[in-house]
Amino acid sequence: MTIQTILQIITIASAILMILAIILQQRGSTLGAGFGSSGELYTARRGVDKNLFEVTIVFAVIFVLSILAGLLIPVTT
Repeated sequence: MTIQTILQIITIASAILMILAIILQQRGSTLGAGFGSSGELYTARRGVDKNLFEVTIVFAVIFVLSILAGLLIPVTT
């Protein structure tokens, strides 16, 4: 298994997990919120919402770093 293969697996896994985390965050949104007309006031993230938000950021950072590492590491044939 080469480093390129490992980076591709990490990229795909982090992308899928990030998508799932984002979808789980949209649970409380209404259709109007998607168009910018949210009827809610600003609320602080607490508990599970805060943890899910932080996990999403971690997956996004892993995703970007794995793509950058794949671009910087030379491909061996």
